[in-house]
Amino acid sequence: MRLRSSSRLWRAVRFPAAAALFVATVFASLRYGALPLDAATVWSAVWDYDHTDHGQVVVRELRVHRTVIGTLAGACLAVAGALTQGVTRNPLGAPGILGINAGAALAVVGAIYVVGITTPGGYVWFAFVGALAATLLVYAIASAGAGGATPVKLALAGAIITALAGSWTAALLLLDVATLDQARFWLAGSIAGRGTAEATLLMPVIGVSLVAALLIGRQVNALSMGAQLAAGLGQRVAAVRAVASVLVVALAGSAVALAGPVAFVGLAVPHIVRSVVGPDYRLIIGYSMLLGPCLLLGADVVGRVIVAPSELQVGIVSAALGAPFLVYLVRRSRMAEL
Repeated sequence: MRLRSSSRLWRAVRFPAAAALFVATVFASLRYGALPLDAATVWSAVWDYDHTDHGQVVVRELRVHRTVIGTLAGACLAVAGALTQGVTRNPLGAPGILGINAGAALAVVGAIYVVGITTPGGYVWFAFVGALAATLLVYAIASAGAGGATPVKLALAGAIITALAGSWTAALLLLDVATLDQARFWLAGSIAGRGTAEATLLMPVIGVSLVAALLIGRQVNALSMGAQLAAGLGQRVAAVRAVASVLVVALAGSAVALAGPVAFVGLAVPHIVRSVVGPDYRLIIGYSMLLGPCLLLGADVVGRVIVAPSELQVGIVSAALGAPFLVYLVRRSRMAEL
C-alpha cells in the first residue's frame, strides 16, 4: 500500500518537476554568461524592457535568441533520439550515432563550398537533404544480408556513414579556407550569434513534427516490443517506420540547421527520461521535449561560464558531458549481446 502511494505521488510530481527544471534552465540561459546579470535585470528585460539598460539589451538582443534556438534544437534532438531508439529497438539509436547529423553537416558544408550559401536560413534545406540521404544509406547498409536491420548492424552502418561523411567534410574544409572560416563554428555546434529568423523559418516544420511524434507514441510502443508483435497487434509496421523516419529526418535536419551537429543530446535524454517515466514512449517523447532543451541549454551555460569572458561551443561541452554517459551505456547494455 505504501509503495502504491509513493508511485502515485511520483506520477503526480514528475511533470511539475520537469517543467520547473525547464523554466530554471531557460532562466539560467538568460542570466549567466560573460556578463553576469542579476535576476531583477533578467526579469525586467523580459517583462518591462528598457532599451537604455545595457544588461537588458544583452538579454533581449543576444541571450533570448540563443535560448530560443537552444530550446528548439534540444527538443528536436531529444525527440528524434527517442523515436530512433523506439523504432529500431537500439539503445544506441540517436541522430548523431546513426550518421544523420554527419550527413546533414556534409550537405551544409557542400552547400557553402559549391553554391556559396552563407546564411543559416539557406542551410535548412541542404541539412534536410543530407539527413535524408544519410538515413537511407544507413538503412540500406544495415538491411543487407541475413537478419535485416538489427540494432548492431544499424549502429555499425551509422558508424560507417559518420566516418565517411566526416572525412568528406574535412576534405572540403581543407580545400577552401573561406569554407573553413564560414563553417568551423557551426560545425563545432553552436547556438551563439543566431537570430530568430532561422527559428521562424523552421517553426512550422518543427511544430508539426513534434506534434506528430506525440501522436505516434502508441505505435512506437508496439514497435519497441518487436516488429512481429506489433504486426500481431494490428500495427502497419512499414508505415509506422516510414512516418517515424520522416519525423527523425525533419527533426534532426532542423536541429543541425539551427545549431550544427550537436552530439549526445539525442542519445542521452531519452535514456534519462526512460529512467524517470518508464518504457512508455508516449511519455518518453513528451518528457524529452522538456528535458532535451534542459541538457542543451545547460551545456551552453557551462560553456559560457567556465572560460568566461570567452566561451566554449555547446557541441564541445555536450560531447564532453556525453562521452562518459555513452561509455556507461555501452557497459550497462553489454553491447556484444545486442
